[in-house]
Amino acid sequence: MTTIAFCAAAGTAAAQCTDDRLTVKGDFGQARFQVSVADTPQERSQGLMNVADMPLMQGMLFAYDNEQPVAFWMHNTLIPLDMLFADETGTITHIHDNAIPMDRTPIPGGDEVKFVLEINGGLAARLGIAEGDAFQHPIIGNLAVFSCG
Repeated sequence: MTTIAFCAAAGTAAAQCTDDRLTVKGDFGQARFQVSVADTPQERSQGLMNVADMPLMQGMLFAYDNEQPVAFWMHNTLIPLDMLFADETGTITHIHDNAIPMDRTPIPGGDEVKFVLEINGGLAARLGIAEGDAFQHPIIGNLAVFSCG
């Protein structure tokens, strides 16, 4: 059985503000992920396609210039993913869990999405991450629900 380590420090937002780290905070505590950022059309269209496996606490953060309707699909994606859709403040507005590898069915995230965090399938539920939780990353900036501390 794999043990998942995460920071459950309720009163501290001791997250480090670096481009390769993202912190999710909610009633469950905090979880930190090492992330790659996809903030250009080319990077977003490639995403995690053709990735054979991803370490447990890693993911990809998709960032858009403005809030907008967003839908993903799993074409050429080899691993199941959880997709955490968030607004401009980093507040998670929708979670799609365990997206099916290679499936071309559109996965809508909502009408006002600015950020999407993709992590290993089933991990959001295992950690207790829920809609209404929030994440912090330098790209969110001063609109974020919580600061990097």
